[in-house]
Amino acid sequence: MRRFILIILTAAVLGALAWGLFVEPYRIEVTHTYIEGQVARPLKIAHLTDLHTAGIGRREKRLLELLDEEQPDVIIITGDTLTSGFHYDRIKPLLSRLHAPLGVWLVRGNWENYEVFRGERAFYAQLHVHFLLNEAGPIRPDVWLAGLDDPTFGTPNLDEALREVPKNAYTILAFHSPGFFDEAAGRAPLMLAGHTHGGQVRFPGIPVFWLPHGSGHYLEGWYEDNGSRMYVSRGIGTSALPIRFLCRPELAIITIGP
Repeated sequence: MRRFILIILTAAVLGALAWGLFVEPYRIEVTHTYIEGQVARPLKIAHLTDLHTAGIGRREKRLLELLDEEQPDVIIITGDTLTSGFHYDRIKPLLSRLHAPLGVWLVRGNWENYEVFRGERAFYAQLHVHFLLNEAGPIRPDVWLAGLDDPTFGTPNLDEALREVPKNAYTILAFHSPGFFDEAAGRAPLMLAGHTHGGQVRFPGIPVFWLPHGSGHYLEGWYEDNGSRMYVSRGIGTSALPIRFLCRPELAIITIGP
């Protein structure tokens, strides 16, 4: 009997490991949210984060298929596009294939701060990606995006990022580490963040046992404080270990309507 139980337990562990390594990391979940805001007409945002990409593999192909299906107006990437090795040339294949009518916008994450690439602005420009580093730009006349350096490992400057945003514009604030929401709440109606990977590995009934520094008390989904709403995405890729368990990668689609 004991031997039988041991065999069952071993099979369950091996099955869970195989699922976490070879299945779940590629089962991208598309989440949809509609919120109201002071916008002239609806704006459909694809929020990507924690891509941790190294070329066009199985996960990247699926992401591109989903983006083609969703047809967002704009793509906003909240950091950690890089993966091990910090090779910017390895992120070119994916970034060059991302497209949306109102552009692709990107801010740094902690991985982009581990080894800062001095030519990053020119690098992103040649890929037609709008890179924001403590600055803002108009997605369209009524909607501005302010992008911060990673709050945990970089040097964010919230005042500088918001300095040129018109007072009557709907403002989206993008940053990587969600713990910064404690400081930024009240400065913009919508904020987008990532970094947590949603915990990446989770078990029923057990609290998430590890989150990266800078996560604060935020894990995934919507949070609200002082008139601001923040969405924390579980992200697309993995780090540390190439595994996800009960924590699917996420393509967050957020539509702002008048």
